Amino acid sequence: MVAEAIDIQSSLKKVSKASRKLVQLSDQDIHLILNEVADITLANIPYILEENQKDLERMDPANPKYDRLLLNEQRLMSIAEDIRKVASLPSPLNKVLEERTVPNGLALTKVTVPLGVIGIVFESRPNVTFDVFALCFKSGNASVLKGSRDAHFSNLAIVGLIRQVLTEHGLADVVYLAPSEREALQPILQAVDDVNTIIPRGSQGLINFVREHSKVPVIETGAGIVHTYFDKSADLEKGKAIIQNAKSRRVSVCNALDCLIIHQDRLADLPNIMAGLDSEHQCVVYADEPAYEQLKDQYQADLLHPSTADSFGTEFLSMKMSIKTVENVEAAVEHIATYSSKHSEAIIAEDAATLDYFLKIVDAAAVYANASTAFTDGGQFGMGAEIGISTQKLHARGPMALTELTSYKWIGRGDGQVRPK
Repeated sequence: MVAEAIDIQSSLKKVSKASRKLVQLSDQDIHLILNEVADITLANIPYILEENQKDLERMDPANPKYDRLLLNEQRLMSIAEDIRKVASLPSPLNKVLEERTVPNGLALTKVTVPLGVIGIVFESRPNVTFDVFALCFKSGNASVLKGSRDAHFSNLAIVGLIRQVLTEHGLADVVYLAPSEREALQPILQAVDDVNTIIPRGSQGLINFVREHSKVPVIETGAGIVHTYFDKSADLEKGKAIIQNAKSRRVSVCNALDCLIIHQDRLADLPNIMAGLDSEHQCVVYADEPAYEQLKDQYQADLLHPSTADSFGTEFLSMKMSIKTVENVEAAVEHIATYSSKHSEAIIAEDAATLDYFLKIVDAAAVYANASTAFTDGGQFGMGAEIGISTQKLHARGPMALTELTSYKWIGRGDGQVRPK
Protein backbone atom coordinates (compact mmCIF):
# COMPACT_ATOMS: atom_id res chain seq x y z
CA MET A 1 0.00 0.00 0.00
CA VAL A 2 2.98 2.33 0.56
CA ALA A 3 3.96 2.13 -3.12
CA GLU A 4 0.34 2.71 -4.16
CA ALA A 5 0.08 5.76 -1.87
CA ILE A 6 3.23 7.20 -3.46
CA ASP A 7 1.73 6.63 -6.91
CA ILE A 8 -1.47 8.42 -5.86
CA GLN A 9 0.54 11.35 -4.53
CA SER A 10 2.45 11.55 -7.81
CA SER A 11 -0.82 11.55 -9.75
CA LEU A 12 -2.25 14.31 -7.56
CA LYS A 13 0.77 16.49 -8.25
CA LYS A 14 0.22 15.99 -11.99
CA VAL A 15 -3.41 17.08 -11.58
CA SER A 16 -2.36 20.15 -9.61
CA LYS A 17 0.14 21.12 -12.31
CA ALA A 18 -2.37 20.48 -15.09
CA SER A 19 -4.96 22.66 -13.36
CA ARG A 20 -2.88 25.70 -14.25
CA LYS A 21 -3.48 24.95 -17.93
CA LEU A 22 -7.21 25.18 -17.48
CA VAL A 23 -7.25 28.87 -16.60
CA GLN A 24 -5.60 29.57 -19.94
CA LEU A 25 -8.44 28.02 -21.95
CA SER A 26 -11.06 30.20 -23.54
CA ASP A 27 -14.73 29.47 -22.95
CA GLN A 28 -14.91 28.46 -26.63
CA ASP A 29 -12.23 25.83 -26.00
CA ILE A 30 -14.13 24.50 -23.01
CA HIS A 31 -17.38 24.42 -24.98
CA LEU A 32 -15.73 22.42 -27.78
CA ILE A 33 -14.13 19.86 -25.46
CA LEU A 34 -17.29 19.25 -23.44
CA ASN A 35 -19.29 18.66 -26.59
CA GLU A 36 -16.64 16.18 -27.73
CA VAL A 37 -17.08 14.35 -24.41
CA ALA A 38 -20.83 14.22 -25.05
CA ASP A 39 -20.17 12.87 -28.55
CA ILE A 40 -17.81 10.12 -27.39
CA THR A 41 -20.30 9.14 -24.67
CA LEU A 42 -23.08 8.61 -27.19
CA ALA A 43 -20.75 6.77 -29.57
CA ASN A 44 -19.79 4.32 -26.82
CA ILE A 45 -23.13 3.56 -25.14
CA PRO A 46 -22.83 -0.23 -25.68
CA TYR A 47 -19.33 -0.25 -24.18
CA ILE A 48 -20.36 1.81 -21.13
CA LEU A 49 -23.40 -0.38 -20.51
CA GLU A 50 -21.29 -3.52 -20.83
CA GLU A 51 -18.91 -2.25 -18.15
CA ASN A 52 -21.80 -1.04 -15.99
CA GLN A 53 -23.34 -4.51 -16.18
CA LYS A 54 -20.18 -5.94 -14.60
CA ASP A 55 -20.83 -3.72 -11.59
CA LEU A 56 -24.55 -4.49 -11.48
CA GLU A 57 -23.87 -8.23 -11.44
CA ARG A 58 -22.01 -7.78 -8.15
CA MET A 59 -24.91 -6.02 -6.40
CA ASP A 60 -28.24 -7.33 -5.13
CA PRO A 61 -31.06 -5.62 -7.10
CA ALA A 62 -32.90 -5.19 -3.78
CA ASN A 63 -30.08 -2.95 -2.52
CA PRO A 64 -31.23 0.72 -2.55
CA LYS A 65 -27.90 1.58 -4.21
CA TYR A 66 -28.75 -0.57 -7.24
CA ASP A 67 -30.83 2.15 -8.89
CA ARG A 68 -28.05 4.69 -8.29
CA LEU A 69 -25.56 2.35 -9.93
CA LEU A 70 -27.73 1.52 -12.92
CA LEU A 71 -27.01 3.08 -16.30
CA ASN A 72 -29.14 2.52 -19.38
CA GLU A 73 -29.35 4.02 -22.84
CA GLN A 74 -31.88 6.67 -21.83
CA ARG A 75 -29.84 7.76 -18.84
CA LEU A 76 -26.68 8.02 -20.92
CA MET A 77 -28.49 10.06 -23.56
CA SER A 78 -29.73 12.38 -20.81
CA ILE A 79 -26.22 12.61 -19.37
CA ALA A 80 -24.82 13.59 -22.77
CA GLU A 81 -27.52 16.24 -23.10
CA ASP A 82 -26.68 17.55 -19.62
CA ILE A 83 -23.01 17.84 -20.62
CA ARG A 84 -24.02 19.92 -23.63
CA LYS A 85 -26.19 22.11 -21.40
CA VAL A 86 -23.28 22.71 -19.05
CA ALA A 87 -21.08 23.57 -22.04
CA SER A 88 -23.59 26.20 -23.18
CA LEU A 89 -23.97 27.87 -19.78
CA PRO A 90 -22.25 31.24 -19.22
CA SER A 91 -18.76 30.92 -17.82
CA PRO A 92 -18.58 31.67 -14.08
CA LEU A 93 -14.96 32.82 -14.38
CA ASN A 94 -13.45 36.31 -14.54
CA LYS A 95 -16.65 37.96 -13.35
CA VAL A 96 -16.07 41.30 -11.67
CA LEU A 97 -17.67 41.14 -8.23
CA GLU A 98 -16.41 44.45 -6.93
CA GLU A 99 -14.05 47.22 -7.98
CA ARG A 100 -12.75 50.40 -6.43
CA THR A 101 -9.86 52.81 -6.58
CA VAL A 102 -8.28 53.73 -3.26
CA PRO A 103 -7.02 57.28 -2.56
CA ASN A 104 -3.46 56.56 -3.71
CA GLY A 105 -4.74 55.55 -7.16
CA LEU A 106 -4.38 51.77 -6.75
CA ALA A 107 -7.21 50.14 -8.72
CA LEU A 108 -8.63 47.05 -7.01
CA THR A 109 -10.85 44.49 -8.75
CA LYS A 110 -12.40 41.40 -7.16
CA VAL A 111 -12.85 38.67 -9.80
CA THR A 112 -14.06 35.06 -9.79
CA VAL A 113 -11.49 32.29 -10.17
CA PRO A 114 -11.56 28.47 -10.01
CA LEU A 115 -11.18 26.69 -6.70
CA GLY A 116 -8.32 24.77 -8.36
CA VAL A 117 -8.36 21.00 -7.79
CA ILE A 118 -11.60 19.51 -6.48
CA GLY A 119 -11.69 16.02 -4.99
CA ILE A 120 -15.03 14.22 -5.19
CA VAL A 121 -15.61 11.13 -3.04
CA PHE A 122 -18.78 9.29 -4.02
CA GLU A 123 -20.61 5.98 -3.82
CA SER A 124 -22.34 3.83 -6.43
CA ARG A 125 -23.27 6.66 -8.81
CA PRO A 126 -21.35 6.57 -12.10
CA ASN A 127 -23.46 9.46 -13.42
CA VAL A 128 -21.63 11.60 -10.86
CA THR A 129 -18.42 10.97 -12.81
CA PHE A 130 -19.88 12.75 -15.84
CA ASP A 131 -21.51 15.55 -13.83
CA VAL A 132 -18.42 16.28 -11.77
CA PHE A 133 -16.09 16.39 -14.73
CA ALA A 134 -18.38 18.65 -16.77
CA LEU A 135 -19.00 21.13 -13.97
CA CYS A 136 -15.39 21.21 -12.84
CA PHE A 137 -14.08 21.63 -16.38
CA LYS A 138 -16.56 24.37 -17.24
CA SER A 139 -15.56 26.27 -14.09
CA GLY A 140 -11.83 25.85 -14.76
CA ASN A 141 -11.23 23.23 -12.07
CA ALA A 142 -9.30 19.99 -12.31
CA SER A 143 -11.01 16.99 -10.73
CA VAL A 144 -9.87 14.06 -8.59
CA LEU A 145 -12.50 11.32 -8.53
CA LYS A 146 -12.66 8.67 -5.81
CA GLY A 147 -15.52 6.32 -6.58
CA SER A 148 -16.47 3.19 -4.67
CA ARG A 149 -15.72 -0.39 -5.60
CA ASP A 150 -19.41 -0.79 -6.45
CA ALA A 151 -18.94 1.32 -9.60
CA HIS A 152 -15.36 0.28 -10.39
CA PHE A 153 -15.83 -0.87 -13.99
CA SER A 154 -18.31 1.88 -14.87
CA ASN A 155 -16.00 4.62 -13.64
CA LEU A 156 -12.96 3.18 -15.41
CA ALA A 157 -14.87 3.18 -18.69
CA ILE A 158 -16.24 6.69 -18.27
CA VAL A 159 -12.98 8.34 -17.23
CA GLY A 160 -11.14 6.43 -19.96
CA LEU A 161 -13.40 7.98 -22.59
CA ILE A 162 -13.11 11.46 -21.06
CA ARG A 163 -9.31 11.19 -21.05
CA GLN A 164 -9.36 10.16 -24.72
CA VAL A 165 -10.84 13.55 -25.54
CA LEU A 166 -8.61 15.45 -23.15
CA THR A 167 -5.46 13.77 -24.46
CA GLU A 168 -6.15 15.14 -27.93
CA HIS A 169 -6.05 18.62 -26.39
CA GLY A 170 -3.01 18.05 -24.18
CA LEU A 171 -5.11 18.06 -21.00
CA ALA A 172 -5.23 14.40 -19.94
CA ASP A 173 -4.12 15.08 -16.37
CA VAL A 174 -6.91 17.52 -15.48
CA VAL A 175 -9.02 14.54 -14.40
CA TYR A 176 -7.74 11.66 -12.28
CA LEU A 177 -9.63 8.55 -11.19
CA ALA A 178 -8.14 7.19 -7.97
CA PRO A 179 -8.14 3.44 -7.28
CA SER A 180 -11.52 2.23 -6.05
CA GLU A 181 -10.10 0.53 -2.95
CA ARG A 182 -10.99 2.22 0.32
CA GLU A 183 -7.33 2.61 1.25
CA ALA A 184 -6.81 4.97 -1.69
CA LEU A 185 -8.91 7.65 -0.01
CA GLN A 186 -6.50 8.60 2.75
CA PRO A 187 -3.72 10.03 0.52
CA ILE A 188 -6.29 12.29 -1.14
CA LEU A 189 -7.62 13.56 2.17
CA GLN A 190 -4.08 14.44 3.24
CA ALA A 191 -3.02 16.17 -0.01
CA VAL A 192 -3.14 19.74 1.28
CA ASP A 193 -0.58 20.94 -1.29
CA ASP A 194 -2.33 19.48 -4.33
CA VAL A 195 -6.11 19.35 -3.61
CA ASN A 196 -8.02 22.51 -2.73
CA THR A 197 -11.31 21.09 -1.50
CA ILE A 198 -13.01 17.73 -0.94
CA ILE A 199 -16.70 17.16 -1.64
CA PRO A 200 -18.11 13.85 -0.35
CA ARG A 201 -21.29 12.55 -1.97
CA GLY A 202 -22.91 9.55 -0.37
CA SER A 203 -24.07 8.17 2.95
CA GLN A 204 -23.82 9.98 6.26
CA GLY A 205 -21.13 7.48 7.23
CA LEU A 206 -19.00 8.46 4.25
CA ILE A 207 -19.49 12.16 4.90
CA ASN A 208 -18.59 11.76 8.56
CA PHE A 209 -15.45 9.81 7.69
CA VAL A 210 -14.27 12.42 5.21
CA ARG A 211 -14.98 15.29 7.60
CA GLU A 212 -13.16 13.61 10.48
CA HIS A 213 -10.08 12.49 8.53
CA SER A 214 -9.49 15.17 5.91
CA LYS A 215 -6.82 17.83 6.24
CA VAL A 216 -8.13 19.34 3.00
CA PRO A 217 -11.17 21.68 3.45
CA VAL A 218 -14.46 19.80 3.08
CA ILE A 219 -17.80 20.90 1.66
CA GLU A 220 -20.45 18.53 3.04
CA THR A 221 -23.13 17.35 0.63
CA GLY A 222 -25.62 14.62 0.12
CA ALA A 223 -27.15 13.20 3.28
CA GLY A 224 -30.83 14.09 3.29
CA ILE A 225 -33.09 13.32 6.24
CA VAL A 226 -36.14 14.98 4.73
CA HIS A 227 -39.39 16.00 6.45
CA THR A 228 -42.70 17.34 5.21
CA TYR A 229 -45.13 18.91 7.69
CA PHE A 230 -48.87 18.68 6.94
CA ASP A 231 -50.42 21.52 8.89
CA LYS A 232 -53.88 21.99 10.35
CA SER A 233 -54.59 24.49 7.55
CA ALA A 234 -53.28 22.28 4.73
CA ASP A 235 -55.20 21.61 1.52
CA LEU A 236 -55.81 17.85 1.38
CA GLU A 237 -55.48 17.19 -2.35
CA LYS A 238 -52.52 19.50 -2.72
CA GLY A 239 -50.81 17.87 0.25
CA LYS A 240 -51.50 14.32 -0.87
CA ALA A 241 -49.93 14.95 -4.28
CA ILE A 242 -46.86 16.62 -2.75
CA ILE A 243 -46.27 13.90 -0.16
CA GLN A 244 -46.70 11.03 -2.58
CA ASN A 245 -44.40 12.68 -5.12
CA ALA A 246 -41.73 13.38 -2.53
CA LYS A 247 -41.82 9.77 -1.31
CA SER A 248 -42.36 7.71 -4.45
CA ARG A 249 -40.79 9.65 -7.33
CA ARG A 250 -37.31 8.21 -6.77
CA VAL A 251 -36.56 6.76 -3.37
CA SER A 252 -32.78 6.39 -3.68
CA VAL A 253 -32.02 10.12 -3.93
CA CYS A 254 -31.23 12.52 -1.10
CA ASN A 255 -34.30 14.76 -1.61
CA ALA A 256 -36.80 11.92 -1.09
CA LEU A 257 -39.22 12.16 1.84
CA ASP A 258 -38.23 10.26 4.99
CA CYS A 259 -40.66 11.55 7.61
CA LEU A 260 -44.20 12.90 7.34
CA ILE A 261 -45.13 15.17 10.25
CA ILE A 262 -48.88 15.66 10.61
CA HIS A 263 -50.96 17.99 12.78
CA GLN A 264 -53.08 16.04 15.26
CA ASP A 265 -56.27 17.75 14.01
CA ARG A 266 -55.71 16.25 10.53
CA LEU A 267 -55.14 12.63 11.51
CA ALA A 268 -58.50 11.68 10.02
CA ASP A 269 -57.08 12.62 6.60
CA LEU A 270 -54.03 10.39 7.00
CA PRO A 271 -55.51 7.29 5.27
CA ASN A 272 -56.40 9.46 2.28
CA ILE A 273 -52.94 11.06 2.21
CA MET A 274 -51.29 7.62 2.27
CA ALA A 275 -53.74 5.90 -0.09
CA GLY A 276 -51.92 3.91 -2.75
CA LEU A 277 -48.48 4.06 -1.21
CA ASP A 278 -49.11 0.52 0.06
CA SER A 279 -50.84 -1.06 -2.94
CA GLU A 280 -48.88 0.73 -5.67
CA HIS A 281 -45.47 1.20 -4.06
CA GLN A 282 -45.28 -1.26 -1.16
CA CYS A 283 -44.15 1.58 1.10
CA VAL A 284 -43.20 0.44 4.61
CA VAL A 285 -44.45 2.88 7.26
CA TYR A 286 -43.22 3.37 10.83
CA ALA A 287 -45.98 5.37 12.55
CA ASP A 288 -46.16 6.83 16.02
CA GLU A 289 -49.10 5.73 18.17
CA PRO A 290 -51.76 8.25 17.01
CA ALA A 291 -50.87 7.76 13.35
CA TYR A 292 -50.69 3.98 13.74
CA GLU A 293 -54.18 3.88 15.26
CA GLN A 294 -55.52 5.94 12.36
CA LEU A 295 -53.92 3.72 9.71
CA LYS A 296 -54.15 0.23 11.22
CA ASP A 297 -57.43 -0.70 9.51
CA GLN A 298 -56.82 1.22 6.28
CA TYR A 299 -53.20 0.52 5.33
CA GLN A 300 -51.70 -2.83 4.30
CA ALA A 301 -51.04 -4.57 7.60
CA ASP A 302 -47.70 -6.17 6.74
CA LEU A 303 -46.32 -2.76 5.71
CA LEU A 304 -47.42 -0.83 8.80
CA HIS A 305 -45.29 -0.89 11.96
CA PRO A 306 -45.18 1.07 15.22
CA SER A 307 -42.36 3.59 15.20
CA THR A 308 -39.27 3.20 17.37
CA ALA A 309 -36.49 5.59 18.31
CA ASP A 310 -34.63 4.60 15.13
CA SER A 311 -37.60 5.50 12.91
CA PHE A 312 -36.78 9.19 13.13
CA GLY A 313 -33.53 10.76 12.00
CA THR A 314 -33.04 8.01 9.40
CA GLU A 315 -32.33 8.57 5.71
CA PHE A 316 -34.10 5.51 4.33
CA LEU A 317 -33.07 5.72 0.64
CA SER A 318 -35.75 3.11 0.02
CA MET A 319 -39.53 2.76 0.01
CA LYS A 320 -39.81 3.36 3.74
CA MET A 321 -40.95 6.35 5.77
CA SER A 322 -41.94 7.37 9.27
CA ILE A 323 -44.89 9.42 10.53
CA LYS A 324 -44.86 11.78 13.51
CA THR A 325 -47.95 13.44 15.02
CA VAL A 326 -47.61 16.94 16.51
CA GLU A 327 -49.93 19.39 18.22
CA ASN A 328 -48.80 22.54 16.36
CA VAL A 329 -46.26 24.01 13.95
CA GLU A 330 -43.87 24.79 16.79
CA ALA A 331 -43.68 21.08 17.65
CA ALA A 332 -43.14 20.25 13.99
CA VAL A 333 -40.25 22.70 13.79
CA GLU A 334 -38.77 21.26 16.98
CA HIS A 335 -38.94 17.73 15.58
CA ILE A 336 -37.19 18.88 12.40
CA ALA A 337 -34.52 20.71 14.39
CA THR A 338 -33.83 17.52 16.33
CA TYR A 339 -33.57 15.14 13.38
CA SER A 340 -32.89 17.16 10.23
CA SER A 341 -29.67 16.88 8.22
CA LYS A 342 -30.40 20.44 6.97
CA HIS A 343 -30.94 19.31 3.38
CA SER A 344 -34.59 19.82 2.36
CA GLU A 345 -37.72 20.45 4.43
CA ALA A 346 -41.29 21.33 3.46
CA ILE A 347 -44.58 22.56 4.86
CA ILE A 348 -48.07 22.10 3.45
CA ALA A 349 -50.33 24.86 4.78
CA GLU A 350 -52.69 27.62 3.71
CA ASP A 351 -52.39 29.84 6.78
CA ALA A 352 -50.00 32.70 5.95
CA ALA A 353 -48.67 33.17 9.48
CA THR A 354 -47.90 29.45 9.80
CA LEU A 355 -46.10 29.44 6.46
CA ASP A 356 -44.04 32.50 7.38
CA TYR A 357 -43.07 31.02 10.74
CA PHE A 358 -41.95 27.72 9.22
CA LEU A 359 -39.99 29.29 6.36
CA LYS A 360 -38.23 31.67 8.72
CA ILE A 361 -37.37 29.24 11.53
CA VAL A 362 -36.51 25.98 9.77
CA ASP A 363 -32.77 25.74 9.12
CA ALA A 364 -32.05 23.82 5.91
CA ALA A 365 -30.42 24.36 2.53
CA ALA A 366 -33.85 24.31 0.84
CA VAL A 367 -37.18 24.98 2.55
CA TYR A 368 -40.45 24.65 0.59
CA ALA A 369 -43.98 25.89 1.05
CA ASN A 370 -46.61 23.76 -0.69
CA ALA A 371 -44.14 22.03 -3.01
CA SER A 372 -42.31 18.71 -3.15
CA THR A 373 -38.79 18.37 -1.78
CA ALA A 374 -37.98 16.51 -5.01
CA PHE A 375 -37.18 19.92 -6.53
CA THR A 376 -33.88 20.20 -4.63
CA ASP A 377 -31.73 19.60 -7.66
CA GLY A 378 -29.38 21.78 -9.67
CA GLY A 379 -31.17 21.01 -12.92
CA GLN A 380 -34.57 21.87 -11.43
CA PHE A 381 -33.13 25.11 -10.08
CA GLY A 382 -31.97 26.05 -13.60
CA MET A 383 -28.30 25.62 -12.71
CA GLY A 384 -27.47 22.77 -15.11
CA ALA A 385 -26.06 19.54 -13.71
CA GLU A 386 -25.07 19.75 -10.06
CA ILE A 387 -22.01 18.57 -8.19
CA GLY A 388 -23.98 18.00 -4.99
CA ILE A 389 -26.29 19.57 -2.43
CA SER A 390 -24.31 21.40 0.24
CA THR A 391 -25.82 21.04 3.71
CA GLN A 392 -23.41 23.43 5.39
CA LYS A 393 -23.25 27.23 5.51
CA LEU A 394 -19.65 28.12 4.65
CA HIS A 395 -18.86 28.89 1.00
CA ALA A 396 -21.93 27.25 -0.58
CA ARG A 397 -25.36 25.98 0.46
CA GLY A 398 -27.94 23.99 -1.48
CA PRO A 399 -27.42 22.80 -5.07
CA MET A 400 -23.83 23.43 -6.13
CA ALA A 401 -23.18 24.16 -9.77
CA LEU A 402 -20.79 26.42 -11.66
CA THR A 403 -20.90 29.55 -9.51
CA GLU A 404 -20.40 27.51 -6.34
CA LEU A 405 -17.22 25.98 -7.80
CA THR A 406 -15.47 29.33 -7.90
CA SER A 407 -13.70 31.53 -5.39
CA TYR A 408 -12.31 35.00 -6.03
CA LYS A 409 -9.12 36.96 -5.90
CA TRP A 410 -8.26 40.65 -5.70
CA ILE A 411 -6.27 42.16 -8.54
CA GLY A 412 -4.46 45.42 -7.84
CA ARG A 413 -3.29 47.60 -10.74
CA GLY A 414 -0.94 50.40 -9.87
CA ASP A 415 1.66 52.73 -11.28
CA GLY A 416 4.51 52.51 -8.80
CA GLN A 417 2.53 52.94 -5.58
CA VAL A 418 4.28 51.91 -2.37
CA ARG A 419 2.85 51.81 1.11
CA PRO A 420 4.21 54.41 3.54
CA LYS A 421 6.19 53.17 6.54
